[in-house]
This record gives sequence, structure tokens and C-alpha cells, in this order.
Amino acid sequence: MTRPGDPGHAAAARVAAVHTGADAVVEEPPGSSTARRGLPWTLHRRLLVIVAALLVAVSATVGVVTVAVFHSASMERLDGNLDEAISRTNLGPALPGDPAEAPGIALSVPGQQAGTLAALVQADGTANAGYITERGRVLELPADVAEPLTTVPADGGSHTISIGDLGEYRAKAVERPEWNGITVVLALPLADVTTATTQLALTISIVAVIGLVLALIVGSAVVRRALRPLAAVTETAQHVSELPLERGDVALAERVPVDDERTEVGRLAAAFNRMLGHVASALTAREHSERKVRRFVADASHELRTPLASIRGYAELTRLHGGDLPPDVTHAISRIESESVRMTELVEDLLLLARLDEGRELQTLPVDLERMLGEAVGDAQAAGPGHDWEVRATDAATDVVGDEPHRRQVVTNLLANARVHTPEGTRVVASLAREGDEIVLRVADDGPGIPPELLGSLFERFARGDSSRSRRAGSTGLGLAIVRAVVEAHHGTVDVASEPGSTVFTVRLPAERPPAERLAAERLTAER
Repeated sequence: MTRPGDPGHAAAARVAAVHTGADAVVEEPPGSSTARRGLPWTLHRRLLVIVAALLVAVSATVGVVTVAVFHSASMERLDGNLDEAISRTNLGPALPGDPAEAPGIALSVPGQQAGTLAALVQADGTANAGYITERGRVLELPADVAEPLTTVPADGGSHTISIGDLGEYRAKAVERPEWNGITVVLALPLADVTTATTQLALTISIVAVIGLVLALIVGSAVVRRALRPLAAVTETAQHVSELPLERGDVALAERVPVDDERTEVGRLAAAFNRMLGHVASALTAREHSERKVRRFVADASHELRTPLASIRGYAELTRLHGGDLPPDVTHAISRIESESVRMTELVEDLLLLARLDEGRELQTLPVDLERMLGEAVGDAQAAGPGHDWEVRATDAATDVVGDEPHRRQVVTNLLANARVHTPEGTRVVASLAREGDEIVLRVADDGPGIPPELLGSLFERFARGDSSRSRRAGSTGLGLAIVRAVVEAHHGTVDVASEPGSTVFTVRLPAERPPAERLAAERLTAER
């Protein structure tokens, strides 16, 4: 958190005014991480997803190819068994006397396996068929069930057909010209091939899933170990971001351990360490420069007070001289006196800011803000009788601990700001209330307001709002800067909200705890 006068304070204040204003609306892009409500898409998760996708693709490719090759080899083997079954048939060159007996004769040959079908398809499309049961018996196959066998072409190739409830079969037809166009069809079941192929596909799937899970577990550990230097960079950056770098001597001793600068992560860590060293050098140089400036401002302000007091004294002495002076000389002397007063005020303000910047210890005495506010409003009313002044204070305790002269200057500057920068007839209300553990002081007026573009730099040194607010008296531009510096030195906050017809300055200060509570806290601290 920067303070008035610190480098970058104006830019920080303007950025804060844009991004934290009451009416600011920040729209998130559709694909931004803050707009999504799911898990963060971290590098660790991305690498695991990529590894998982590659493993799934490789496993699927290997599995599909393996199952396809196995199924093709099994079908070729089944076709070879079918050719052997046809060669084992016991049908001679002459047609059996009864065509219905031909299937049984073909299936009764030794070596024919259970489930084998045989059919004798006549020229008119009718078929006499039979099959071998699990017990080795040959039974006749009904005509409606054997109908698919009649559709097998006699082209010398094997074909897959479905035989009702018996399932799928691999069939081959052999035409016998010597039997007047009758075709002999033999078929072997595909159940074993289908079962073996299904079991292989299931086994490959289970193994692939187990392998994927193991690969993700091992890969997660490997990726986490590989990204550990990045976590160290993040942790170091987070720790550095929490250091008080805005003022004082800065010692950035934090560094990221570098195992091997030849790796990508190692180069990143080394570059980050070099950046920290550069930042530390820049901050140290900045602090030395600011210290010199603060010392110069303090010394110059201190040294200027004596000659200014002498100028003012001689001007007053000349003005009070008993002799007659020309009117122009009298006017010149009065101007010298008024400008010396103004310069004295400016020097005192600069000296106060310089002392606050140096972090000098302030008094920690109880201060009654309600009494102080009443006295300050009375003084403001005497200085600006054309304004309508009002004081509002609650019955709650409004005591704080701090430096009374500085607290009084905060109230005086806020009231003077309202008096100087608003026209006569403006209503100014100074209120004091307690909200929890804070004392809240508000100075509100119904003047013309402050332009939005000036709100961000209003508490900077030598900031002026003359372009929009009625300026009826001179101003050093340090009043509100002193307000903020004193309030922050007392661990408080100050802000402003303004629109045409309403301007409210709000000061929040930590309240003094009641004596009983303070004693209890001190006793507890001593016991610890």
C-alpha cells in the first residue's frame, strides 16, 4: 500500500478508483478461469489429461488391431476346418437312393465336430439337412430352419449365415454336376470364434484400463516431482508479494533453489532469481533516493521557517510604524506579510509530511474526538460564516488514542476543504459515530461535487480541484495529503465519495478500548 508522495501512488490510486469504484462493473471474458466454476485447468492436470489421451489412443489402436487380426486368423482357421470337413464327406459319385439320407451320410464320417450342419439342396430349392448334436448324434434339421443353407452360393468360398436359434455359421457349398445339379452344403458354428474374440477384446480392455490407472498414478507422481521447482517459484513469488516493499530498506533474500540451469524449469528459476536481485537493487536505490528527498524537504522546511518568520516580523513592524507611508508601499507591505504567512503554512505542511514519511513516533494519548470536532466546527463557522455548519455526534464513546495536534489538523483540514471549495450557502455536516471497533468521522457538503477524474488523485500532494469547485481562497494543495498521511500513521483509512450535490469524506480510526477491557488485554498479554 503506497502513501501520498510515494512513487507510483497516483497511478495506484487511479487504478484502484477504476477497479474498486462503487459503480464499476468488470466483465469476465467467456473463457476466463474466473468465469468458470469447474476445477482449475492447471499444468499438472493438463499433462495428465494429455498422457491419458495418448494412452487411450494407443491402447484403442493396439486393441482394435489385435482383435481384428485374431478374428481374421480364427476365421481362416475355421474356413480351413470347413474345407477339411467337406473333404471328409463320404459321398460317392453316385447319388444316394434317398436324398434325405445324404446329409446323415456326410455327417457320420469320423472327425466331424459337434454342431456341424450338412444339407443337400436340390434344383428346385428344397433342402434335406441334418446336424451333429453335442453327444455326437445326427439329427434331421427342419426345413424352415435349414432354409438359410439354400442361399449359400456355390462359388468355392466360405460365407457367414444365421441359422435361427442355432446362431451364426460359416458355410460352403459344393455343386455336384453328376447329381443333376444338386448342391452339397456344409457349415461349422461361429460360436467358438465369437466367444474367443469377445474374451480377447474384454481382456485387452481390462488390461488397458488397469494400465491407464497405473500410468496415471505413476505419471501424476512423476509430473508433480518434475513441477516441484515451479511450485517453489510460486511459493517464493507469493512470499515476496506479501513483503512490505513500499517503503524502508528492502532485503529480498528469498531465492528459488536451482538444480540444473540446462533444463527449462531450471532456466526459469534462474531467471526469476535474477529478477529478484534486480528488483531488490532497484528498491534499494529508490529508498536511498527517497530518503535523500525527504531529508532535503525536512531540512529545507526547517531552515526556511526562520527567514520567513523574519520577513513576516519586519513586514508587521513596517506596517505598524507610526509614520505615514504611501498607499502603494502599504499595499506592498501587506502583500509581503500575507504571502509570508502563506509560505509559512506551506513550509509547516511540508515539514509535517516529511516527518510522517520518516516514520517518527507519534504521541499515544487519549483524544476526545467529539470535543475536538465541536471546537473545529466553531472555528470553521467563524472563518466561513456564509456556510451552514452542523455537528452530529452519537452518545457512544468516541475516544481514540493518538497525537491530538495531528488529529485536530485532520478535522481542521477537512472542514477547511469544504469551506474553501464550495460556494456560500453550502450546508456542511460534520458527524461522528462509533461503528464496532472504529470511530467514523464524516464531513459532508451539498456543494457542486468533485469531478470523477480527480477522485483518484485527490489525496496526492499539491492536488487541486479548482476546475470544478468554486475556489475563493488560496490553497497549497497539501491539506488532503496531510489528512491521509496522518490518518494512515494512526492506522486508519480515509476515502471520499462525490457526486453533484453530495460530497462525503469518511475517516475511520481505531477506537480506544474501555479501561476494563484494555486492562484485561494487557493482563492477558503479560500472562502469555
